[in-house]
Amino acid sequence: MVDADQTFVIVGAGLAGAKAAQTLRAEGFNGRVILIGDERDHPYERPPLSKGYLLGKDERDSVFVHEPAWYAGADVELHLGQPVTAIDREARTVRLGDGTVIRYDKLLLATGAEPRRLDIPGTGLAGVHHLRRLAHSERLRDELKVLGRDNGHLVIAGAGWIGLEVAAAARTYGAEVTVVESAPTPLHQVLGPELGQLFADLHAEHGVRFHFGARLTEITGQDGIVLAARTDDGEEHPAHAVLVAVGAAPRTALAENAGLALVDRADGGGVAVDESLRTSDPDVFAAGDVAAAHHPFLHRRIRVEHWANALNGGPAAARAMLGQNVSYDRIPYFFSDQYDLGMEYSGWAPPGSYDQVVLRGDAGKREFIAFWLKEGRVLAGMNVNVWDVTDAVQKLIRSRAQVDQDALADPSVPLESLAE
Repeated sequence: MVDADQTFVIVGAGLAGAKAAQTLRAEGFNGRVILIGDERDHPYERPPLSKGYLLGKDERDSVFVHEPAWYAGADVELHLGQPVTAIDREARTVRLGDGTVIRYDKLLLATGAEPRRLDIPGTGLAGVHHLRRLAHSERLRDELKVLGRDNGHLVIAGAGWIGLEVAAAARTYGAEVTVVESAPTPLHQVLGPELGQLFADLHAEHGVRFHFGARLTEITGQDGIVLAARTDDGEEHPAHAVLVAVGAAPRTALAENAGLALVDRADGGGVAVDESLRTSDPDVFAAGDVAAAHHPFLHRRIRVEHWANALNGGPAAARAMLGQNVSYDRIPYFFSDQYDLGMEYSGWAPPGSYDQVVLRGDAGKREFIAFWLKEGRVLAGMNVNVWDVTDAVQKLIRSRAQVDQDALADPSVPLESLAE
């Protein structure tokens, strides 16, 4: 067991950081645990920010990882609303924004990601939104209520998961919605054209207008208020608010300034870590959105920005900090809810990595499972309004079995039997 006089510092008070702190205590670590976050709110989960909380269905207290009293009860020292400005690896210290210096024996970076910005005129206008933090969601929710009441227009730059979930929420409130996307379909880089069109049809049925093959070039306004959004093909869209949802960038500045190894942005970016989530410094670890980890099952380095990676990566890093033998090989997983469509995705099948998509079920009714295959082996699966199949899909991925495609497409054939 690690000595009681040791100090483990966690930088980043999100889900990954909070679950890491919880795991340290659950594993019996009785030294100091210090959790530092630059937001004033206690650690919270982010999926509700574009789902239930944005829609007003979830109470504010429901988004927090733990009740505030839990941290004192677990003897976890919290420094909230306080950014870390520097890491001194030689001295093993972190410096806070107020000048406080804290020594560490082991350090976990769980600094997450931040929304990518558009470098175009008008992004400073009132009514231009990004969505990453609790305060962002609350501000956007208030805006959507007004837009719905006044039949106002929301323009969304980006048809990724955040853009589509907010589009669904905005239509639920009654706002008019236009989504501008440079690709030919929504989620093109995640699902490819085969499944991207399904989401285009879903949103079109709910009144969302899409403008594909275009990018925003200017947001115009008067007296500081948004009036319209212009695209590079000369179109102008009426807008009373704009959401910029063009992806997220890992927050690597601390790691970079400390001289830790990073991954090039062209390869996804992030702090380079091994399968135990250890960085190029043996006393520094990284988990969650910021970590670009060597995946022992996929045999490649990946960076995953989804909830499950924070939920599971934080505890894995905590165990590695304690000296346990850790091989973090979770199959990437995420979920989304849009209108009456719910989906779960397991696996890793970026563009160019697969050669076929097989459907099981009724795509017309949006009740099916899609499988991405390479040389007959399942790389990823997405279940749409079909439930309790995630374990079977992940087992099939792990089996690396060459599957009979007719059997894979046949709902009467148990998925479990295909992995044998």
